[in-house]
Amino acid sequence: MPDHVLLVGMMGSGKTTTGRLLASRLGRVFHDSDEEIIARTKMTVPAIFAARGEAAFRAEERAVLAAAAASGPPAVIAVAGGAVLDPDSRRRIRRAGLVIWLRAAPHVLARRVGAGLGRPLLDEEPHQALRLLEARRRPVYGAVADEVLDVDWVAPAVVARRAEHLARTWLELARQEATA
Repeated sequence: MPDHVLLVGMMGSGKTTTGRLLASRLGRVFHDSDEEIIARTKMTVPAIFAARGEAAFRAEERAVLAAAAASGPPAVIAVAGGAVLDPDSRRRIRRAGLVIWLRAAPHVLARRVGAGLGRPLLDEEPHQALRLLEARRRPVYGAVADEVLDVDWVAPAVVARRAEHLARTWLELARQEATA
């Protein structure tokens, strides 16, 4: 039974911060897609975009997602924001376990990411870029998510506590179904 907990959402939605807290609360390993890409390539995300292009970054994104989803012990996985755009990655996400969308409004995301340093998809106008990216990705996040947590103006510890409740409930229901 796939029992990873996967966090999806836009950059700035709190996947990494919430994921670390949630993994600790659940006693699980934590995988962060962006951090694993950096470790794997020995390059920052902007450096990958500059040197190898977005397609190369997306390939790395697919590879680290596949590795995390196939990992042995149940984990919490912070999925890179754009991974949901790839059909194979969407299928992998859906099969891997509980998918929680950390949903935030574009103006909240813009406040959180500030000038967008280290985020290649944000140009001189991060708020506008986030609004366009969020509009494009919103239906896809909705399609892959089992649960949605609205995270606007909610402290990460509260989001993690809510995600823990969802995860424990979902995992218990899945176990009951598997033994029925």
